[in-house]
Amino acid sequence: MKSPGTFAFRRTAAAVTALILVGTRAPAQESASARPASPQNEATVTALEDLQEQVRQLRTLVEEVRTENAESRSEMQELRQELRSTRERLISSTAVRPSGELSAAAAEPKQAARPEPQTESAGAGDSAASTQNTSRLDSRVQKLEEATQLLGSKVDEQYQTKVETASKYHARLSGIVLMNAFRNDGASNNLDFPDFAQPNPPGSPISSFGATLRQSEIGLEIFGPTLAGAKSSANIQLDFAGGFPSTPNGVNFGIARLQTGGFRLDWQHTSVVAGQDTLFVSPLSPTSFASLATPAFAYAGNLWGWTPQLRLEHRFNFSDQQTLTVQAGILDNLSWEPPYNPFNRTLQAGERSGQPAYGIRTSWSRPVFDHPLSMGVAGYYGRQNWTWDRYVDSWAGMTDWQIPLLRRLTLSGEFYRGRGIGGLGAGIGRAVVFGGDPGSAITPIRGLDSAGGWSQLKLQLTSKLEINGVFAEDNAFASDVRSFATDENNFITILGRNRGGLGNIIYRPRSDLVFSTEFRRLRSFPVYSNSSVTNQVNLAMGILF
Repeated sequence: MKSPGTFAFRRTAAAVTALILVGTRAPAQESASARPASPQNEATVTALEDLQEQVRQLRTLVEEVRTENAESRSEMQELRQELRSTRERLISSTAVRPSGELSAAAAEPKQAARPEPQTESAGAGDSAASTQNTSRLDSRVQKLEEATQLLGSKVDEQYQTKVETASKYHARLSGIVLMNAFRNDGASNNLDFPDFAQPNPPGSPISSFGATLRQSEIGLEIFGPTLAGAKSSANIQLDFAGGFPSTPNGVNFGIARLQTGGFRLDWQHTSVVAGQDTLFVSPLSPTSFASLATPAFAYAGNLWGWTPQLRLEHRFNFSDQQTLTVQAGILDNLSWEPPYNPFNRTLQAGERSGQPAYGIRTSWSRPVFDHPLSMGVAGYYGRQNWTWDRYVDSWAGMTDWQIPLLRRLTLSGEFYRGRGIGGLGAGIGRAVVFGGDPGSAITPIRGLDSAGGWSQLKLQLTSKLEINGVFAEDNAFASDVRSFATDENNFITILGRNRGGLGNIIYRPRSDLVFSTEFRRLRSFPVYSNSSVTNQVNLAMGILF
């Protein structure tokens, strides 16, 4: 409620403003009255008379406001005096000696206020009542201060975390600024996050050292309206591992790259997801901050891909916190071919078939030791057309698991078996092998059989410190390759097996700060040549936001 003084001040300000406006028009009024009489001048004179009458009313109003203002000031003085007297009484009533008698300094004001003598019991009762009132007042003041501080902190937090959008819907910015420093012994397909080993070129040194920030990520999530009872949201995530500009030191200027993005509708037990997302048929990956641009062991048994897809999910909740999840959807039918044009999109073998790929997965989970215990099985199918009606049916079966062995020890991993699924990173990134020139209509083609997987053991020493050990392998069936194709027919070296292992220590002094050190070893086995080995030591430092 506004105080009388505030109201009076506003009325006074309005009146003064009106007087100033009237004063500025006075010269114009005088000049108008000096002009010869005419119908227009007569109307002006009438308007001036009305204005003068309004001025007189405003003056009267100002006088009333002044009177009310003076009365408000008097009331405020009286309230201050009453408050001062109340404080003095509270202080005098609480100034008690150890024997229970009032001190002389405190007794004098009380005697002046109350000339009649009081009994000891009455004085003690007044003292207790005053002390109780003081305690209540202090408690209310303390609660008010705490509420004000809490409100201020919430306002500050909202201001710091606010992301403005053109719409009224809430947005959340997230990501990681990640610095990786690394030393490699041996050659590989990629210097900063290698996926498989290669022979060391003649004359090249065995060891190398470098650093990069191109695995940093930026994500944006938008929370939209409720549609048909479902909460809508959208997200997009980028990194800077999309290549290098052709400029001096271009390796430090990583090009932004789309990882994932999409739209979701979430009901209580059902979700619809449309967009570019991770493979729902292979949802897990090893824990590593040395390899974010591609998941760890992406070509060594860890199926992965950021693939456009449309899927439906439904969750069945049972007793004992058990959940059964069923997922089914269609995916862009990719075959891991690079784009043949840097600006215009051309067909890949899966898209040339005229139909999408299909996936289905079901999983069961329940909490154990405050960690999820889960088991999942999945299937995948797609059809590919490699021109001249050379069709390949690609398929795969997968399984994944997370098993808390102890409160601080967890075993997780995945396994797959399939054919022609290079589009999911299997077969070390190869879907088919050719028995001759792939551009010839008479060259036979075969889907590459492969199997692989990975397993991780995680030891959570403390809430801030963890140790991870991973072993992985992808095995393209070399016997099938030897009986059908050669490297010359396929223009690149055919890898028969890719094996890897890593160990890392991850320290999080805060939830938004991470330090990691990792050792990784990769050994790759070409079908028609000797194996190659590369080792990497990686130091990672990152801030999450």
